[in-house]
Amino acid sequence: MPSPFESLPASLKKVAQAVVGAPNVFHAARDAGASASAAADVMAASAAAVQIASSATDGTPGLQNAVRHFIWQAYIAGRHGVAVAQAVADAHEAGRDTPHDTRIDQHNNEVGRAYGAANSATIGRGSITDALQALVPVAKEKWASDELIWVKPR
Repeated sequence: MPSPFESLPASLKKVAQAVVGAPNVFHAARDAGASASAAADVMAASAAAVQIASSATDGTPGLQNAVRHFIWQAYIAGRHGVAVAQAVADAHEAGRDTPHDTRIDQHNNEVGRAYGAANSATIGRGSITDALQALVPVAKEKWASDELIWVKPR
């Protein structure tokens, strides 16, 4: 049976998947030790990262996805710690039927977590939106230097 998201435009598909996956993200954050308010912040950041990556990229294949995963994990690691970020990323990827895409996402998540952990003082300031938007140029630099990767079409 095809996914109900298949008929949606790509930008809405990602948002819909984020909303449907929100309870998993919330519970993963809580299970990793986040407070209820921190887990709610993680959920809000997850949805905001989809929107910000979409509006900040130009259609270059793979760029939007790489930016989204990087800023999402950098934000969560910077504000809530690496353990919460890892748990949320694992919950997000659990049960996916695209192992190659999952490996790419896991790589970009790890790059984001490392950056977030190293820059938590900066990431910890401002609103969710401001923090995520400030991470976009960093993600693009990492994309340009091939630190972030993507699934190439066959």
